[in-house]
Amino acid sequence: MSRKDAEMDARRITLGKKEVLSDHWGTLSRYSFEYSRRDGTLQHLTREVYDRGDGAAILLYNKTQNTVILTRQMRFPVFLRDGQGDLIECCAGMLDGEDPEVAIRREAEEETGIAVKDIEEVAAVYMSPGAVTERLHLFIGAYTGAMRIGAGGGLAQEGEEITVLELPFPEAMSMIPDGRIADAKTIILLQQVALKGLCTFLPSV
Repeated sequence: MSRKDAEMDARRITLGKKEVLSDHWGTLSRYSFEYSRRDGTLQHLTREVYDRGDGAAILLYNKTQNTVILTRQMRFPVFLRDGQGDLIECCAGMLDGEDPEVAIRREAEEETGIAVKDIEEVAAVYMSPGAVTERLHLFIGAYTGAMRIGAGGGLAQEGEEITVLELPFPEAMSMIPDGRIADAKTIILLQQVALKGLCTFLPSV
């Protein structure tokens, strides 16, 4: 979409009432607004929107070993949905006002114990744009054993109990179709590493 098209789309929305429903970890608000449809008719709509700030995620890979670093941790919403709360995913966290690169380096050290050097942002994406304002900055970064500065595991005071997983890349990729990896950001980043040829994966014939 061009900038001109985006500006035209923005003018199609006239904000009305905003009601804050909850303001704790994030802010849940109910908005009413008037939407000008492309056929010229006006539609009055109501939406609930959750704002918890933006985040960042990183997939650490080792091209020589053909491995990646993932984590396993309890995710309460997953427990509510599936009855099993542990989720395998890449390192991630909220920005909390920091620059995305600064924030994800901090998260990588806290969660995985690795002080990664060179990293690359590959995308900034909306993960659930129907209800959540969060934009997630996605990074990849090469790691070696020499970069390890601690055991990782996250911060207990934040309720984190993280298991660090170093997996062969083909194994990690095989965990997508069978559902062992069901986290969207992790799937995107694993596929990015494959597309860039940073790790190799040969699917079964």
